[in-house]
Amino acid sequence: MLKSQNNMSTEEKHDEEQYLELIKNIINNGSLEIGRNGNTYAIIGSAMRFSLENNRIPLLTTKKVAWKTCLKELLWFIRGDTNNKILTEQRCNIWKGNASREFLDSRGLNHYEEDDLGPVYGHQWRFFNAKYTDCHTDYNGKGVDQLQYIIDNLKNPDTRNSRRLVMSAWNPCQLDEMALPPCHVLVQFNVTCGNKLSCSMYQRSGDVGLGVPFNIASYSFLTSLIAKHCDLIPHQFIYHLGNAHIYDDHMDCLKQQIERVPYDFPIVDIESKRENINDYCLDDFKISNYEFHKPLKMEMRV
Repeated sequence: MLKSQNNMSTEEKHDEEQYLELIKNIINNGSLEIGRNGNTYAIIGSAMRFSLENNRIPLLTTKKVAWKTCLKELLWFIRGDTNNKILTEQRCNIWKGNASREFLDSRGLNHYEEDDLGPVYGHQWRFFNAKYTDCHTDYNGKGVDQLQYIIDNLKNPDTRNSRRLVMSAWNPCQLDEMALPPCHVLVQFNVTCGNKLSCSMYQRSGDVGLGVPFNIASYSFLTSLIAKHCDLIPHQFIYHLGNAHIYDDHMDCLKQQIERVPYDFPIVDIESKRENINDYCLDDFKISNYEFHKPLKMEMRV
């Protein structure tokens, strides 16, 4: 069980402590690396496990996580979208730097219009390896719909305990067509005890200050949503990081964050069960009892 700031035993540890311990580990043991977009302190190999029982959702509390922005991006992935304008029209700007004319040209993607991100996550989730033309093309029926395959098997009592419910965003055939190669590259769903759904995700590269809290929230939302959609019970999100790093200019903020004591995680209620996974919207998700510490300002690297 989790602890709260005001109601805990000395034996219990809040799931968020795993994240704070990761920060401490990097501060104390990380190696200084000069990378593509700046200097980082990094460790190789890390794992965290978050309970999703009783509709708990691990939105970090030692700083506020922009959960609506997170959900907007997730629902965009689920629909197979790759047009950043769809996000910016919803005031979701997390891909803005990677969708600029300058950044696309730096990737050799001069033939894309600005805001066309190429065959990134959503394309691979829903149309894996379908020949990519642009973000306006209809890819229905093309490639492999990995997400629907998982949903179909989870809905079937005879196949829901399969160990083959894997979805990959890492497609070597199309990496050079993407504005940014995927960071969270592989996800596996498992059902135990007949109806408890867990999700394991492997991420090759994790920006611990900004990206990792977002990824924890996103895949926990995804697990909760698929559980709702397939009449299962959300159980756990297990998070594996290959290269976990802190950008040098994030260090001061994170040193403040590790001094904070976590609050209880909030609760998510998905109020509607839609016929099609594409039809869920932001208003279907209700978050209650989200208490958090004051914001910490860190700049996102592109």
